[in-house]
Amino acid sequence: MNSQDYIKKEEKYGAHNYHPLPVVLERGEGTFVWDVEGNKYYDFLSAYSAINQGHCHPEIIKALTEQSQKLTLTSRAFYNSVLGDYEEYITKYFGYDKVLPMNTGAEADETALKLCRKWAYKKKGIEDNKARIIVCENNFHGRTITIVSMSTDPDARKDYGPFTPGFITIPYNDPGALEKALEDPDVAGFLVEPIQGEAGVYVPDDGYLKKAYEMCRAKNVLFIADEVQTGIARTGKLLACDHEGVRPDILILGKALSGGVYPVSAVLADDDIMLVIKPGEHGSTFGGNPVAGRVAMAALEVIKNEKLAERAEYLGKIFRDEFRGIKSEMIELVRGKGLLNAVVIRPKGGKTAWDVCVAMKENGVIAKPTHGHIIRFAPPLIISEEQLREAMNLIKETFKQFE
Repeated sequence: MNSQDYIKKEEKYGAHNYHPLPVVLERGEGTFVWDVEGNKYYDFLSAYSAINQGHCHPEIIKALTEQSQKLTLTSRAFYNSVLGDYEEYITKYFGYDKVLPMNTGAEADETALKLCRKWAYKKKGIEDNKARIIVCENNFHGRTITIVSMSTDPDARKDYGPFTPGFITIPYNDPGALEKALEDPDVAGFLVEPIQGEAGVYVPDDGYLKKAYEMCRAKNVLFIADEVQTGIARTGKLLACDHEGVRPDILILGKALSGGVYPVSAVLADDDIMLVIKPGEHGSTFGGNPVAGRVAMAALEVIKNEKLAERAEYLGKIFRDEFRGIKSEMIELVRGKGLLNAVVIRPKGGKTAWDVCVAMKENGVIAKPTHGHIIRFAPPLIISEEQLREAMNLIKETFKQFE
């Protein structure tokens, strides 16, 4: 079978809920992937920042294979010999009292919402069913009914109502709007992405997160950080919130928590918040399974031992400097932090961000547009400076084709 055969099979038997770049990948190692025809590409998406540690990192794969040959799943009906070790490891790693293990980023976000509401009724004293949570325009927290209820993306919302109530939507990066929304005494939490990834790597003004956190604290409102995409060293710090010294009341992690090897997500909080949930009130069959625990510990060890946050900080500056040096009418804006970056594309001669991505693919670099006119660039954090510069040369050659 060739690439077109695989694409046709997906189109015939699979739901048409994605619009993938026309490349069929078969193998990955480190910074590179290969398609079914054997063509080699630099991966500059990293599965939306899930593969920060690179494709098939040997230490993570070792943890996966060793544990999967021993015990894969017990459900939470029984204890298992890995979960306690993982819970101790991750809570100490990020500095929280407790972790609630889940599988996907959307599940972790839903967990954080439930935890916030439960805390509102048990601790803050908000009247039952009155708690409200502030969210931001252009957010992306997942695809569940409740999460799309707080989305402003028409594609995410259209034809999925009726929607879950209880959310106040404000502009992102607007402390004044947050201050006004916090006047509502029924507000329990503020859920925010430190950098809006799906919106096109929208980096807020310096000081925004710190100010938002302080305003929430003054009103006894939980500051909830969705670091599913921005966390685990992607932006040049372990967490994007670390750039401003903010410690979220509730921290949401996923994606690179497993290095892209296995679905693992987590919600972290201290006892005064987390312990409002009692046995039987929330859970997951697969959440906290032995394979997930071993994989996540290995993935986090790689981040620490290979100093990937420091590498992301250093290489990110090179990436943005190199991109800003490209002379092209199509490049409107370059922005980002660490190795989470985006380029806003100005259409030219009928050619759009999609056309640029297709041309980049032909030149050996794969990335994907978001919102039609923005290309997100997020290579694995293990990429070397030499590899980054080589990939940048391929990207430069691509833009020359459109001049």
